[in-house]
Amino acid sequence: MSLVEVKVPDIGDFKDVDVIEVNIKAGDVIENEQALMTLESDKASIEVPSDTAGTVKEVRVKAGDKVSQGTVIALVETSADAAPAKDAPKAPAREPEKAPAQAEAKPQAAQAAPAKAAAPAPQAGSFSGNADIECDMLVLGSGPGGYSAAFRSADLGMKTVLVERYSTLGGVCLNVGCIPSKALLHTALVIDEAEALGSHGITFGKPQI
Repeated sequence: MSLVEVKVPDIGDFKDVDVIEVNIKAGDVIENEQALMTLESDKASIEVPSDTAGTVKEVRVKAGDKVSQGTVIALVETSADAAPAKDAPKAPAREPEKAPAQAEAKPQAAQAAPAKAAAPAPQAGSFSGNADIECDMLVLGSGPGGYSAAFRSADLGMKTVLVERYSTLGGVCLNVGCIPSKALLHTALVIDEAEALGSHGITFGKPQI
């Protein structure tokens, strides 16, 4: 067993970011990539994942704190590392008894291999020229998923390229017509509701568009 300090990773060009939520407490068993806490900057909310699996022994941050890269989030006991070491010596002791059966099975596996290799594997494309754009993260599509992925990678300091079939991006979600369409529909609804109030004795002037 070993005690590991889980720290805030590289989250891009951010310093003294507010902690708005802590998702763990002492005694919790966590896994790799599990969200430990949520940070909020002036640009976005960021979930900080764990890079260690184990049992939380101590939590060093709380909601309202300010953290930066390298700030210790929690102390985690990685008990999982000890389990494979205990099981490892048992495996060699059983292998000699099964060795003859395995030795007979290997020639059969070798004979079956050519049949699987009959279909040629597709070859990856190659490009020998100079790339006009280089990036750390390539996001295909600017829908809701693409929007989240693009901003998340940008928040982490990665040079991000977004590929979309439309030449123009618009709206908060980067999907053409999404937010503008919702705004127009809402405006039309307000106009209809204002006209309907006339039957209740309340009238407004005609809207100018």
